[in-house]
Amino acid sequence: MVEKEWNRLQADAYHKLEFDTTMHFLERHLPKRGLVLDAGGGPGRYSIALAKKKHDMVLLDLTPENLEFAIQKIGREKLGNRFKAVVEGNIVDLSMFEDKTFDAVLCLGGALSHVGSEKDRKKAVSELFRVAKRNAPVFVSVMGIYGTMLDGPRKWPKDIRKTRYFLDVVRTRDDYSWIGKYYSHFFTRAEFERLMRAPKTRLLEIVGLEGFSSGNPEAANALAKDKKAWRNWVNAHLSLCTNPSVADLSAHMMAISRKR
Repeated sequence: MVEKEWNRLQADAYHKLEFDTTMHFLERHLPKRGLVLDAGGGPGRYSIALAKKKHDMVLLDLTPENLEFAIQKIGREKLGNRFKAVVEGNIVDLSMFEDKTFDAVLCLGGALSHVGSEKDRKKAVSELFRVAKRNAPVFVSVMGIYGTMLDGPRKWPKDIRKTRYFLDVVRTRDDYSWIGKYYSHFFTRAEFERLMRAPKTRLLEIVGLEGFSSGNPEAANALAKDKKAWRNWVNAHLSLCTNPSVADLSAHMMAISRKR
């Protein structure tokens, strides 16, 4: 599972679009210097990418296997001087960090979607902002219900056949057996926006990370074989992905906020 998550964002052009779009907006909003928290950062795909760009990082994740994998990657990439800590922890409780510790805070890859109740999701968002310094950007990504539905007939036909289970997921947007054993909550853009409008923060934008490619990865990957066509498609995607409708239908959405 650890290597699968590490490889997911580079598996093909479609999955790389999530990574590249995220990095595009990180580079636009991150401060040039300072300490960045990657909370729920898994095996460290974003942490390592940002460390290579000279950012100082703290990687936090709930799963020891993810952290062990990340430590090995950090060592092989000779990035140890850029990582100030790699720690086990939960995004719902960041009490190991003092208020206003970080110059930027990340919670990417849909980690917030795997927090098991609305109350705890609100607490996690509150914690992410608490540990951010004044004027620091906070980036949070989640999985979207409409983008997931677009992909449903292709990816989960057997689950759709389970009438009660499927209709419960559609109704509540809570899936208690995501990929067979995990919990996941799928957001609408409106719900995500409400959650991210925390006190003393300013929501800058919500980005659809896969945008119009959501639900049709085969077509995206086929298009990517034509470099010019793919470049044009990606440029169009980057110009449209902050449109509310595009964000809402995306498989993953990222909110970009700033601590007041």
